[in-house]
Amino acid sequence: MSYTPTRADWAAIAPSDAGFDAAKLDEAIRFHQANETTWPRDVLQYLKTGHFEPPPWNEIIGPTRERTGPNGIVLRGGRIVAEWGDTNRADMTFSVTKSYLALVCGLAVDDGLIRYIDRPVGELVKDGGFDAAQNRAITWRHLLEQTSEWEGELFGKPDMVDRNRNLSTEGAGKEKGSFRALKPPGGFWEYNDVRVNRLSLSLLRVLKRAVPEVAKERIMDPIGASDSWEWHGYRTSVVEESGRKITSVSGGGHWGGGLFISTRDHARVGLMVARNGRWGERRILSEDWIRRCETPSKLNASYGLLFWLNTDGTQTTSAPRSSVFMLGAGSNIVWIDRDHDMVAVIRWIAKDAFDNFGKRLLAALN
Repeated sequence: MSYTPTRADWAAIAPSDAGFDAAKLDEAIRFHQANETTWPRDVLQYLKTGHFEPPPWNEIIGPTRERTGPNGIVLRGGRIVAEWGDTNRADMTFSVTKSYLALVCGLAVDDGLIRYIDRPVGELVKDGGFDAAQNRAITWRHLLEQTSEWEGELFGKPDMVDRNRNLSTEGAGKEKGSFRALKPPGGFWEYNDVRVNRLSLSLLRVLKRAVPEVAKERIMDPIGASDSWEWHGYRTSVVEESGRKITSVSGGGHWGGGLFISTRDHARVGLMVARNGRWGERRILSEDWIRRCETPSKLNASYGLLFWLNTDGTQTTSAPRSSVFMLGAGSNIVWIDRDHDMVAVIRWIAKDAFDNFGKRLLAALN
């Protein structure tokens, strides 16, 4: 029977007993430690430089935190095979947060609050965000696949800031934020943050509760996560819902906010996903929802529902094509590899070094 850690105890296993060559595994870890991200430890000052976009769109409106150094954890069969760096510190994790939004959305789907993700969001969400002609046909799937083409301004950030975004030139792209005529909803894939934040707000409307409250109650506490994680929004994202003032949380961190979480807690979530929504004998999310998150979208074979896929080897050429990833800027990576019964969380590795790390990690498997 598969091992599942408890909140109080997480068993370790010797690399050799887990099928790893200990020397090669250590080599992979040293490679990570020698290839730290070029981001400075002072994340706030780095974001202020306009890494993602120029002023005034780079205004920081949510909390930030200085980062720690390279760290990671490797699980096999649920047990800890290797761990390095500070894996208990709750660091910013940027767009890994988007995958957590997908998991919370899955709870709403499993509960029947959202019955059909291919129906317009505006059928359930009546806050004006889907009244405009461009936005009326936007479905939950469009928001989850990043094909919504939602138009508007949210929490002080216009959707224009994410137009012409190219992840391959993130931090150096000159076209980001320039005009691009919008396509009909579902007609164009573009990585974004404003529209993901519109999804987060829409989930708040449907749940009628703060998204982190639901995540804690239904996911994080049941899998034994620590109490150190935090999920923030912006100073501009407090809304009224059902007579209460609630902060709508962000799906990323480059304006501040988002999920601050430890590597160990990421690993627990990754293990739950790897086991298709189960935690021991407990069902956290339906297997159907996990499958849908990992189904390639029509416009991007490397993307599902706010999860990255390795369908064409884009994430790491040496990994199984069935691998699934939760990815964030600064190279925050949760790697789910069911073929090898492995979950790895890698934090703060140089962007161009992860593929070589992956090759070394898999080469360590006997």
